[in-house]
Amino acid sequence: MLIGELAARAGLSRDTVRFYEKRGLVTSHRLPSGYRDFAPETVEWLRYVRTAQMLGFSLAEIPARHGEELRDAPDTAEALSALFAEKIRVVDARMAELSALRAELTARVGTGCPLRTAG
Repeated sequence: MLIGELAARAGLSRDTVRFYEKRGLVTSHRLPSGYRDFAPETVEWLRYVRTAQMLGFSLAEIPARHGEELRDAPDTAEALSALFAEKIRVVDARMAELSALRAELTARVGTGCPLRTAG
């Protein structure tokens, strides 16, 4: 399928599809006319990529961890659960960092200098 149809079916822009192709997330082959031709299963893969992004996975994490690794996993659900558990640990650590940052900023409110704490 051509890039315009792929983009429409996946709910993305053509530029996004081109960007994903440049990053190696999707592949196409060129028709004699020079147009990109994508396999039909690319639509579902792109939906998967978008879902993974919404769940906090970066584009760098998606192809290696979700692509080949998950396809080759004996139990895909178990492999996904492990990925999600790891992402939860990352989110929890980031939340702790943000909480500490918030406390630090709160301590500096009204000091007139960002290098001093109130007190």
